[in-house]
Amino acid sequence: MSVIIVGAGIGGLTLALQLHKRGIQCRLYEMAAAIEPLGVGINLLPHATRELAELDLLAPLEAAGVLTSQYCFYNRYGQLIHAEPRGRNAGYQWPQISIHRGMLQQILLRAVMERLGPEAVLTGRKFVFAEQTERGVVTGFEFVDGSGFDTVVGEALIGCDGIRSQVRNQIYLMPDELRYSGVTMWRGITRWEPVLDGETMIYAGWLEGGKVIVYPVSNKRDADGRQMLNWLCEFYVPPRDPSGDWSQPGKLDDFLWACEDMRFDFLDVPEFVRSAEFILEYPMVDKDPIHYWTDGRITLLGDAAHPMTPRGSNGAGQAILDARVLAEQLAHADDPFVALHEYDAIRRPATARVVEANRTNPPDALLREVYERTGNQPFEDIDEVISREEIDALARSYRQAAGFDQSQLGTES
Repeated sequence: MSVIIVGAGIGGLTLALQLHKRGIQCRLYEMAAAIEPLGVGINLLPHATRELAELDLLAPLEAAGVLTSQYCFYNRYGQLIHAEPRGRNAGYQWPQISIHRGMLQQILLRAVMERLGPEAVLTGRKFVFAEQTERGVVTGFEFVDGSGFDTVVGEALIGCDGIRSQVRNQIYLMPDELRYSGVTMWRGITRWEPVLDGETMIYAGWLEGGKVIVYPVSNKRDADGRQMLNWLCEFYVPPRDPSGDWSQPGKLDDFLWACEDMRFDFLDVPEFVRSAEFILEYPMVDKDPIHYWTDGRITLLGDAAHPMTPRGSNGAGQAILDARVLAEQLAHADDPFVALHEYDAIRRPATARVVEANRTNPPDALLREVYERTGNQPFEDIDEVISREEIDALARSYRQAAGFDQSQLGTES
């Protein structure tokens, strides 16, 4: 069997490794002229790190990123609402890892090049068309430098080409627009002295007045002892252009007001974001779950299949889960047609639940509850605002919807 993969992002690269592990030939076609370590921070939850551990990638990931120890939730006055252990600290067999997205992609790329060979990834190829025959898929790519055109044949085609997927546009012909969530996010990377224990993810505030998330993505310190930290500030904004472009530049003046008063004893947030190396703006979008991902021998994976708002650290994780399930189905089925439809039946309902959870009850819904119950005012005793049972129920609900509750993954023996 030979598989054509369109897109060499996190989902496409992971799929290539999963297919190679099962002896299935594949090649990746990437539109970018070169795969650069772009982006900001990303989180790998235990269900994703379990899959990457099975690909013998846990050691380089742990070396490059941070093993997240806990989540700490604060109101905008710096009052602690709740601290929740994460990863191995919470008893999981696998860690939660915070890492720079570009570093994660480079680790996956190196593994693909080493295991599949340097010709496994072809860059500068723009997907143009796919035509199915009784025995496979004929796929056309333009060279982005204008130097030519390439036509390749495989037994299956997998669209891993992101939220603006051209493969999806070809197989799903119904109206399928990006849906703006009403929230715009500004984010960046700042080098700063370690905050708290240097392994904690901090949530503060809520969307009506501005919410901030801060977490480290590398344990390496520079000469001044500073660590690389990812941050984001988000709040409700009138409708924006839903382009789905996560790399558009942002402006400090457009959002600083939302965190200007967040000067905590452990972090001066406005000074911290002013020190950013760069700022990106992203109107948070997703798409409604669709009725099918698969058309014959063509299917979708990751953001091409189930675009979701970047809440809950789940976009990359769900793509990683997609890759393992799809590779398993292709390995076990005699007919790629059957394998792709089985994969669709397994993963489409599961990811639809995550899309809905991100919209309605994301993992930081606790901040919303406290904001509403206190009227965005300081509290004297958090236990008088919300019970520990309610806090645990909110957290468990999202873990179960996303598929990484301990009851679903298991714990240390």
